[in-house]
Amino acid sequence: MGYRNLAACVADLEKHGELVRIEAEIDPHLEAAEVQRRVYQANGPAVYFAKVKGSRFPMVSNLFGTPDRTRLMFRDTLESVKALVRLKTDPAAAMKHPLRNLKFVRTLSHMLPRKSRRGPAIRHQTTLDQLPQLVSWPNDGGPFITLPAVYTEHPAKRSLMQSNLGMYRVQIAGNEYEPNKQIGLHYQIHRSIGVHHAAAIERGERLPVNIFIGGPPALPLSAVMPLPEGLSELTFAGAIGGRAMRMIVGHSPLPIYSEADFTIVGSIDPHATLPEGPFGDHLGYYSNRHEFPVMEVDAVYHREGAIWPFTTVGRPPQEDTSFGEIIHEITGPAIPSVIPGVHAVHAVDAAGVHPLLLAIGSERYVPYAQDRTPQELLTNANAILGQGQLSLAKFLLIAAKEDNPELDIHDIAAYFHHVLERVDWSRDLHFQTKTTIDTLDYSGQGFNQGSKVVIAAAGKPRRELGTEVPSEINWPSGVRNVRVCLPGVLAVETVDDCLCPPTDSTIGEKLQTFPLIVVVDDADFTARTLNNFLWVTFTRANPATDISGFDQFIEHKHWGCRGPLVIDARIKPHHAAPLIEDPEVTKRVDQLAAPGGPLHGII
Repeated sequence: MGYRNLAACVADLEKHGELVRIEAEIDPHLEAAEVQRRVYQANGPAVYFAKVKGSRFPMVSNLFGTPDRTRLMFRDTLESVKALVRLKTDPAAAMKHPLRNLKFVRTLSHMLPRKSRRGPAIRHQTTLDQLPQLVSWPNDGGPFITLPAVYTEHPAKRSLMQSNLGMYRVQIAGNEYEPNKQIGLHYQIHRSIGVHHAAAIERGERLPVNIFIGGPPALPLSAVMPLPEGLSELTFAGAIGGRAMRMIVGHSPLPIYSEADFTIVGSIDPHATLPEGPFGDHLGYYSNRHEFPVMEVDAVYHREGAIWPFTTVGRPPQEDTSFGEIIHEITGPAIPSVIPGVHAVHAVDAAGVHPLLLAIGSERYVPYAQDRTPQELLTNANAILGQGQLSLAKFLLIAAKEDNPELDIHDIAAYFHHVLERVDWSRDLHFQTKTTIDTLDYSGQGFNQGSKVVIAAAGKPRRELGTEVPSEINWPSGVRNVRVCLPGVLAVETVDDCLCPPTDSTIGEKLQTFPLIVVVDDADFTARTLNNFLWVTFTRANPATDISGFDQFIEHKHWGCRGPLVIDARIKPHHAAPLIEDPEVTKRVDQLAAPGGPLHGII
């Protein structure tokens, strides 16, 4: 059976050597977050902060810090949930071995949430200013809840089974929020809470909201699980947690999860907004202040012995990478049934998740053709960009499975090699301009505004890829450094716009083995690691404005180029600032890692 509450999870992880306790007082302003980031980067244990400056509540972080620890926490239920996904994907194959599926019965029994009149979650009350005031980055606008489970119900269909449990950014102080009475909710319009909010606006009603913090690890995992709209995350939480979700009714306008460590109860005025942010976000930059809904707080509850769980986000990989891995492990097999013709999709974490998708699709429209060209792949691509959070992608690369049935969507270097060998820039680029992108992405023309490009590659290889910088090229005077990032990919450091767009066709002719040129501020940094290349290229470029190419043309409103493609991935004036740690805080964390310190040998 799964954990009943967060305290049980902490005790179990400590028993298995997967948790370290810090008894020294830790400041939730920057220090705790830097500890978390550094322990995560070291593949370290979960961290329990026994003494938190300014708060009587302990904190815990890095619960999901490694895939093995995540599997340990869900060791009693993970295989059953994966089997349920397989059953949905291929019922006939799953039912060939019915005895193996008997465990479904218990799992299914946990999926129906139960109602209760009492529970530990409502035993005590406190105020917002008594909670750990977690600030992760120096320029953050205030303290944030980073592992919330935000619960809402559709105003016209109030029920547990018509609810939404989502993980949205929650600012609990700072800016113009009235202390202890107002908090900010940052969520994107396509999320289910946005559907509920829109319905409340249409009805002229306030939208009740309950925010749960803590509880067993099934709660935050369920809040980030990409379930179809209308399917309650409470059902998944019961399945993966090994226990039906018990919800206290009659105590507030919405049910309260009985095992939550903290619950903030309130409502959103249908028309009220206040500035939220800045906040150091998962792209590796600050998201700036913007107007977002404001929640009026009616009460803050906590259980006896409550623990405040948190994570911190920033340039990936971070702990949310592990969320992505377990989500893919569970839901990956269902992709072909959700998007017919698509075999796999990978939202690349190192590129900030949403900016870059890699996909493998079918190309069967003309099976007798001697050389495939992208046709069905374009249908696949449109379907992918119509799916929930996948619609936020800026760059979608899709390759034909028929060209290499063994192509691994997670071997990123090999995937790029496969695509760059085959891509035809005169044919295989397909843009969407003046459309929506991720709210947190500032590479576009404005807030929520940007473009997308699909790069579809099919057929036989058309080129060999270079691995050394060509020595015979006479680069323009503005070029000061050139490095190879991957076979066929050059990072070119410039001090002006000499390659954006390129005009010297003789250079393009000598770069035929390098079909992709990335113009950057620092070529050495970009080429140093695969992750650096992915982060720089795809977080700093807006396809419609930052893609150009050698010998470019427009034909019947189709843009293409006959020479290498050029992506301008330099930092522009309108981009958000990158995240940088406070050096004084870094020194304090270094002391925790010194001999005799609680993190010695861990970071």
